[in-house]
Amino acid sequence: MDSDPRLNTDAPPAAICDYEGSNYRTDFWTQSRTYEDKVERVALKSLLPPVGQRLVEIGAGFGRLADLYSGYEQVVLFDYSRSLLRQARTRWGDTAPGGRPRYLYVAGDFYNLPFADGIFDVVTMIRVIHHAQDAPRVIRGIQNIIASEGTFVLEFANKRNVKAIARWVLRRQAWNPFRLKPYEFVALNFDFHPRWMRALLQQTGFTIQAQRTVSHFRLGILKRFVPTRWLVKLDSLIQPTGRWWQLAPSVFVKSQAPTKPIPAMEQTFFRCPACHSTKLIRQDKSLICQNCHTPWRIHDGLYDFKAML
Repeated sequence: MDSDPRLNTDAPPAAICDYEGSNYRTDFWTQSRTYEDKVERVALKSLLPPVGQRLVEIGAGFGRLADLYSGYEQVVLFDYSRSLLRQARTRWGDTAPGGRPRYLYVAGDFYNLPFADGIFDVVTMIRVIHHAQDAPRVIRGIQNIIASEGTFVLEFANKRNVKAIARWVLRRQAWNPFRLKPYEFVALNFDFHPRWMRALLQQTGFTIQAQRTVSHFRLGILKRFVPTRWLVKLDSLIQPTGRWWQLAPSVFVKSQAPTKPIPAMEQTFFRCPACHSTKLIRQDKSLICQNCHTPWRIHDGLYDFKAML
């Protein structure tokens, strides 16, 4: 049913959108997207706890938002693309000036996160879930790795935005923005109805605490003729209305993980994607799973869980 986003455990393996070797940073973010970058920063900063012990950004790419995590002891930048993570490491290094935060770069599949349960105080996921063919599975994995009552900040592409509604009313698009079912507008790019996404979060155990709508003025003509600082200021003022209605192309949701009766075990961090054991021991330039003996490579400061050695 359209209104039922529950996890389908019998579903086949989902496809993954791979930015390996792409010019994502230069071709996308340096091409007239200063406005989007700035308003997303406003939203994330307003929802993010300013300080904490350990944070992971799922789909961190080249580390565009990493400077917003300066109040954390350890920041894990996770992505499927090794090349983007190398760019992030070149940009941020392994330790910030003063020793905080410490950065860790991890490559892997967001359907099979290589982390132990409950180890992150905060999880962020910005401009990523729209690539998820199986969004419930991704959210279930995040619920596993987040700590008891931890904070999850999620951004998703909004199916029910003003432009989509106008196009549908004028019969310039066939798909209905009011239907709850996610819409794949191009391969591995999905728009989500806000109510569907809220239901998914709640079914996975998250409690929604705040919502902000973002990029209200994502129109080429406005970005061309109106100073960016004016658009950012206006968008910042409007963002809190996302608590009541969501008509912008991007929605940010802050939610709290459920209380977990069993705290995360000390001295565990990684989880083997092959067998899910947390007994991994470092040997030279690899992590060896002590349960299934699968080796996972460490190279160029990058923990690589995309493929076995």
